[in-house]
Amino acid sequence: MSTKVPNIKLKIDPHDLQIQTFTVEKLLEPLIIQVTTLVNCPQNLSSKKKGRSKRARVLLASVEEATWNLLDKGEKIAKEAVVFKEDLYAALADVRKESQALKVSAEAFTSDPCYLPRRQAVVQAARSLLTAVTRLLILADIVDVAYLLEHLTVFQRTFESLRNVSSKSDLQKTYQKFQKDLENLDCLAYKRQQ
Repeated sequence: MSTKVPNIKLKIDPHDLQIQTFTVEKLLEPLIIQVTTLVNCPQNLSSKKKGRSKRARVLLASVEEATWNLLDKGEKIAKEAVVFKEDLYAALADVRKESQALKVSAEAFTSDPCYLPRRQAVVQAARSLLTAVTRLLILADIVDVAYLLEHLTVFQRTFESLRNVSSKSDLQKTYQKFQKDLENLDCLAYKRQQ
């Protein structure tokens, strides 16, 4: 990433991020449904012997691993970020805090999965973690868009200078720079798409 701050004006308040696209809502909907359905525990519990859920522990371990992978990638993004750097670090700290809260409540929940207050605590912790992760992803996306816009501005300047050349040698030099900028922009767009 570039070390200079991009001169891009974004009308974004990083403290008030909301999901405003139907696509993002649709992508998060299955997660929200899974978290919400955790609370649906039967009120009349059977008198059968209660066991410890091994599957819940495996699930918790996979959530922890995914969260740590996300935090690792988030740290790399935050180190390279030029805009919203402090907000990214704050979002990472929030994800860490909510992940720890989920771990604590989930461990209590796995010892007695049918105890409704513990189930509700896990659901609340999972929702909080989901919110923190969503905020981090939105911030990372904003940083990525700002970086792309910076390179698009460079590309536009090169294009304008290409239109205003006066000699053949200037045309060749400017066209080579134009090709290089176009390849760079294409590479960045490809990375974003991936």
